[in-house]
Amino acid sequence: MARTPAIRPFGDQGRDRPLRVRAEDLEDLTVVAAYLQDAIVPVSEMSFLADENRFVLVAGRFRWEIAPDGTVAEGQDTPFERVHTGIRFEGVRKVRTRGIDRRDPGQMLNLLSLAYGEGVVDLVFAGESTIRLDVDSLSCHVEDLGTPWPTVFRPSHDEGEHSDGAA
Repeated sequence: MARTPAIRPFGDQGRDRPLRVRAEDLEDLTVVAAYLQDAIVPVSEMSFLADENRFVLVAGRFRWEIAPDGTVAEGQDTPFERVHTGIRFEGVRKVRTRGIDRRDPGQMLNLLSLAYGEGVVDLVFAGESTIRLDVDSLSCHVEDLGTPWPTVFRPSHDEGEHSDGAA
């Protein structure tokens, strides 16, 4: 019997519904990574709760699902939105960072991808920065928090094209 995927959007996939998903394997994490690509993460909004074996962060997630082609939806002034999103990893034993100055709480990181393998989850950011979580198993929960806000900036990965990720 096939396993039911852990990716379950909250309600329908409508524009006004907050995202609420979880990832328990690599296939799930691939979907979650697509939702989180280009999220802006302030260093001040990350915390390792060692007593709870939990790593948490709040990001400004770009809502790729509402206008992936850049068209303006009916009743909207701008084609794009961001929303605050809580991200939680359970079963975390250790957290290591590379290319991140944890003494600079104002530093903003641009999340590019998530990877999982051999007891580690890597959060890969622009500028060759990484957070590595040593985990018992993959358990990631993602939930939109609050009301989305409009932005005219769409993240871009084309060489030579600059995008303001802090929109």
